[in-house]
Amino acid sequence: MKRRNIARLWLKAVRIDQWTKNGAVMLAWFFSVADATQTSLVRGWRSFLMALAMAASFSLLSSAFYLLNDVADYDADRLHPVKRHRPIAAGLISRIRAVRVALVLFAAGFAYPAFVVMLMPSRTLAFGTILGYTVMQCLYTGALKHIPYVDVATLAAGFVLRAVAGAAIIAAYISPWLLVCTFTLSMFIAFCKRRHEMLIAAESREVLRHYHPHLLKGCIFVAAFASVAEYSAYTLTSKMGQRVPLLWTTAVFVLLGILRYLFLAWRKADVGRPEKVLLTDRVLWLILLGYALSAVLAVAFAM
Repeated sequence: MKRRNIARLWLKAVRIDQWTKNGAVMLAWFFSVADATQTSLVRGWRSFLMALAMAASFSLLSSAFYLLNDVADYDADRLHPVKRHRPIAAGLISRIRAVRVALVLFAAGFAYPAFVVMLMPSRTLAFGTILGYTVMQCLYTGALKHIPYVDVATLAAGFVLRAVAGAAIIAAYISPWLLVCTFTLSMFIAFCKRRHEMLIAAESREVLRHYHPHLLKGCIFVAAFASVAEYSAYTLTSKMGQRVPLLWTTAVFVLLGILRYLFLAWRKADVGRPEKVLLTDRVLWLILLGYALSAVLAVAFAM
């Protein structure tokens, strides 16, 4: 097999397209830019590059767990109409080689936060958070993914830990409202994914047999409502919201984004792969652009 084909095979195996999920690490930096009390933290490129490097560390670790999950789910993935084409399930990459590469990715992922802590012991929380994320993912791979609803909560908690690590690495403050909103929004997307999997390949995951279709729909709408309510509360009641009175206008686009995602889920779009939907749906991109513009204008009027 040609080197180029081998490289593509491994990039597919480590799911490089899903690294976008680690954008949650950048949340603290993004909101600190508009926070006058944290201007000194985000001045220049240093804090941005530190947060970006932390996102890269999470990407390497998440890829390691993708490989381990594919090894653990080898038999189940071969029954799935989409997952059976993954390199490990298809037999294009051996399971033992996947485990070896995963160990290398683990070492590379921990290298940066460990180096930062050595230079700046005050950033120990960042290392502790990524370590906690690793332990939680090990528990997920071993047992938690087999427990209905707990599996979704674990995935959502992973996004919260990403956001906390992103704040800790640059010593920034992140509102509890944003953390709670990150959790419920992640649960919303994960519940939509579970519903999609139940519709196309319920036999591919043992845990799907324990999800009740009507209860799952209820969870989707509860998580959607909670996400909008929590973000709205953040824009209206947080210190950031008080300093930027027009920040509430960004909540409109959060609502529109969730409604669009619901529309796609019920139209049977491929919400089983959220990263694909977020990267390819033009309407969602327009909503994200509207969010960015409204945020910039809200901050500009507050200055």
